[in-house]
Amino acid sequence: MDILELILPKIRSPKDLRGLSGRQIRLLAAEIREELCQVSDKRSVHFASNMGVVELTIALHASFDFSHDRLIWDTGHQCYPHKLLTGRFSEFSSMRTRGGLMGFPNPGESEYDLMMTGHAGCSVGTALGIKVGDELVDSTDKRYSVAVVGDAAFASGSIFEAMGHAGWLRKNITIILNDNKMGICPRTGGISGTLDRLRMARTYLGFKHSLRYIIRNIPFANKFAERFLSGFKDGIKAAFIGGMLFEELGFRYIGPIDGHDVAKLRRYFQLVRKYEEPVLLHVFTQKGCGFEAAEEDPTVYHAPSPTLVRQHHYDENGHSTITSGGITSSRKRIKHLFSASSDDGSLPATKNGLVSSFTQQISEAVLNVADENGRTVVVTAAMTQGTMLEQFRDMFPKRFFDVGICESHAVIFAAGLAKAGMRPIVAIYSTFLQRSYDQIFQELSLQRLPVLLLLDRAGVVGADGPTHHGVFDIAYLRPFPNFVLMTPGDALDVEPMVCFAMTLNCPTAIRYPKADSPFVERELVDIELGRAERVREGIDGDILVCGGHLELALNAAKEVGKNLDGMGRVDLGVINARFIKPLDTEIIFESLNKGKFIVTMEEGMLAGGFGSAVLEAAAEAGFDTRLIKRIGIGDHYVEHAERSEQLESLGFTERHIIEICRELQYKIKPTLK
Repeated sequence: MDILELILPKIRSPKDLRGLSGRQIRLLAAEIREELCQVSDKRSVHFASNMGVVELTIALHASFDFSHDRLIWDTGHQCYPHKLLTGRFSEFSSMRTRGGLMGFPNPGESEYDLMMTGHAGCSVGTALGIKVGDELVDSTDKRYSVAVVGDAAFASGSIFEAMGHAGWLRKNITIILNDNKMGICPRTGGISGTLDRLRMARTYLGFKHSLRYIIRNIPFANKFAERFLSGFKDGIKAAFIGGMLFEELGFRYIGPIDGHDVAKLRRYFQLVRKYEEPVLLHVFTQKGCGFEAAEEDPTVYHAPSPTLVRQHHYDENGHSTITSGGITSSRKRIKHLFSASSDDGSLPATKNGLVSSFTQQISEAVLNVADENGRTVVVTAAMTQGTMLEQFRDMFPKRFFDVGICESHAVIFAAGLAKAGMRPIVAIYSTFLQRSYDQIFQELSLQRLPVLLLLDRAGVVGADGPTHHGVFDIAYLRPFPNFVLMTPGDALDVEPMVCFAMTLNCPTAIRYPKADSPFVERELVDIELGRAERVREGIDGDILVCGGHLELALNAAKEVGKNLDGMGRVDLGVINARFIKPLDTEIIFESLNKGKFIVTMEEGMLAGGFGSAVLEAAAEAGFDTRLIKRIGIGDHYVEHAERSEQLESLGFTERHIIEICRELQYKIKPTLK
């Protein structure tokens, strides 16, 4: 492609789309896909979802003025082409890096990003609220409110709650249903069947308008004839699409139409602007469009490694496989998943030569439990791959339930399974479990039902940033009565902890980070309810580790005990907390009674967290809490960066631990004597 013809660098705002020819639009689409490939060559970013919405995004910005009108992306990881068209081309190479562009809409970056939408299912309610608010502020100022919803997110209960409200209010918001037959994994549920039938009914819209014309032009038409023919029309519609779900909710349904045809999309966007009631415009797209490997396996290419993209970005002559028609020339088939490198580029922890993360260890433990206990069932919310549950799904298909992006329902469903005598395991990312907070209270804690919650990605998660960090779970779970909260210190804790949790007759949660799992060689102490594990003895103080930083604490304890830098030797012990609730107060009080200081470490918010629990217990027992210091996350959000950078900024380093221990030993303890 001749560099002189490049269009994308000239797009400083959506206004620059005006006047582009059809050929230029096709070239622009190819350039956007090329840019997506370029950034995917450098780091793992959301790929297939963005490749699929290129034409849809161009048509949206060419049809609306979103510096005035309103646009909400649901889920926000499909917003990369939107960012390229709204003045962020020059910064695009910084996507998902520290200080760079965020992988989701971010109001701090642009006026075109209204909400930081990192979770699914909230767009329709937000678009409706903005629409009502705009009218209350100035009823004479016409603003269009548009929500782009993926078909997997569309199954969310919150979407249908908002649709019911919008239909009742008769506000003309527009929902664009981006139907690519996928979430991150293949979509599931009854709604997916309805959408499949809708895809087969492309002729319905034309038939409906033709029938309306016939009714209006029959010479003998009267009220009886109109009612008869309207009923006939509804019957035909039911046959075409299996029901009138959306129109019964108060929405005018239009579609489905080709989501890769910019000219047709623009015509329909002009059409929906004319209606006064809510409109659902159904468009179908190809996830991964323009990159054949991603088209064939969009799950693998949701956020692939750079190696995976690079393997198919260029042909044998070194030319890009992206063309102005959006069609790739690559004919290879990817059969492998992500590369084995960790987030910070370091070598991953290994056992028997295999990559070993906390997620993988948990997955293997769940399989073993299910083998032994036929009542074990697993529930997940559209995160089968992320939680590494594919093998469980394949081995125990009747005991596996993917409910889609419906975290609240996942917990409710699991409670019903437990009431019937099953032993449910609910695997959900920590940040997404927040969506089911009320259900954890009502259906699990209050009923004291034995459901095990597996909180993947607990702690900081790297480039996904503040919408995806799992840092609030300790604070929001710790207050619940009848609840046990655990966390493994290393890989050796994982299987015993899962097995122990499955013996408890109360709701239980195990939190673990998005990280490789270390193996700390030691004589393993059995898991007992509310009992910590002393891993190293020390005279001066103890590091009390909550979670996967046991190896770091041991290394710091060994280093500060050497006095190699002449700053003073400190004899430190290390305790693997294992339990956040119930807390092992016996081991804590034993240390304080001996005049030791305690440093707590937790990958979560300090407010209401594990360290707070230690302080509360010590204060209640009358100990001087000045001997207790905490390492964790203060009263701020952690911005997107590499996970290693985030941990360093939070003080999870040997140097920081050593500094705190020396301060306690040589400055604070002497003043308390």
